[in-house]
Amino acid sequence: MLTRIAYRINATLERHFPEQRLFLKSDTETRFIRLRPATQAIAVVVGGLALAWTVLATAILMFDSISAGTSRTQIERQQALYERRLSDLSDDRDRRAEEAARAQERFNLALEQVADMQSRLLASEDRRRELETGIDVIQSTLRRTIQERDEARAEANRAQEVLASSGGAVTEAGRARDAAATVAFLTDKLGDTAEERDLMEGAAKQAAVKVDEIAAEKKALELRNEVIFAQLEEALTVSVEPLEKMFRAAGLQPDDLIAAARKGYSGQGGPLTPISLSTSNMPPSPEEIRANAILKGLDEMNLYRLAAFKAPFGMPVRTAVRYTSGFGGRNDPLGRGYRRHEGQDMAGDYGSPIYATADGVVTYAGWENGYGRLVKIQHAFGIETRYGHMSQIRVDVGQRVSRGDRIGDMGNSGRSTGTHLHYEVRIGGTAVNPMTFIKAGSNVF
Repeated sequence: MLTRIAYRINATLERHFPEQRLFLKSDTETRFIRLRPATQAIAVVVGGLALAWTVLATAILMFDSISAGTSRTQIERQQALYERRLSDLSDDRDRRAEEAARAQERFNLALEQVADMQSRLLASEDRRRELETGIDVIQSTLRRTIQERDEARAEANRAQEVLASSGGAVTEAGRARDAAATVAFLTDKLGDTAEERDLMEGAAKQAAVKVDEIAAEKKALELRNEVIFAQLEEALTVSVEPLEKMFRAAGLQPDDLIAAARKGYSGQGGPLTPISLSTSNMPPSPEEIRANAILKGLDEMNLYRLAAFKAPFGMPVRTAVRYTSGFGGRNDPLGRGYRRHEGQDMAGDYGSPIYATADGVVTYAGWENGYGRLVKIQHAFGIETRYGHMSQIRVDVGQRVSRGDRIGDMGNSGRSTGTHLHYEVRIGGTAVNPMTFIKAGSNVF
């Protein structure tokens, strides 16, 4: 039965695979091997399957290689895009710093103008007082002269009455001499009086001209003061508004910061003294009110500046970095489930400098489980920053640092999968998103 089936299969396949013989010849004999149609068909099928498997495996390998190359290209493209974005952010931060420096220069110039204006106002007030004193002297002199003239007239009248009452007791020659003496005396007195009157009139005219000149100068000074006040108020608005927005964006109340800064820095220069020009307990003038408001604004801006350096608005790394794990929940990088991440990870080159983001005091500098080499800095307003996974620590406990001071190098110590910085910001012991402070500070510094 099997022989018949095999015979029929061979007969069917013989049209496509005719029987072949493979001769093997040696020195003594010649042999051959018969290749039946079924054997040839089986060999062809097996070879085809092997060829198809080879083609399929090659295609799979090629697809994997192309996919790997495409992923690397995308990663490189994203990394280049991210580096360009970081460069743009750095340029924008530099521009903000230049704008802040220019605003500070404008503020210093305006402050010099206010000082010059105040000195000129004081000088003008002194000249006004001198003029009032001169006018009082002139008026008192005029009154004394008028009084002397009236006394001379009264004396002349009395002399005439005496002459008239003496009548015949004197001779005509005596009356003539008396009359001549009286006339001469009156003439001298009237001449002195007229000369003094002319002098007083000239002095009065000069005083009037001086008054007009002082009034014109005062008017010009008032116009100039108005321009200076407007420039100062505009400069204060331009300088203070970005700082207020920065504090509010970070979740800090500007009024609380000003109160805390004023309490902690009342001895550093003190508040600016209000302007007071009135010497007779008169209510302050509009110029005094505006000047005092500007001085108050300058004091608040100085307190804002102090508070800005005491809060962590700086960038802990200045080299090119890549933001990896953000604040909040994440899958544990070591495969231990979903966990809370209380900081911001910034991956960069090994040994990159790490800087303090605000003024403060180092409260911890050493090894801590999970963080590796860790530095903790206590800042004002109950804020604390943490810098983890360092390769080297460059500060000691109790050391005071300023914003921008180098405190360590980026590394891979502790519970870490690669070189990066773990940066935390805590307010009252509670972790908050550090990017809130970094983004708020990038709009100003």
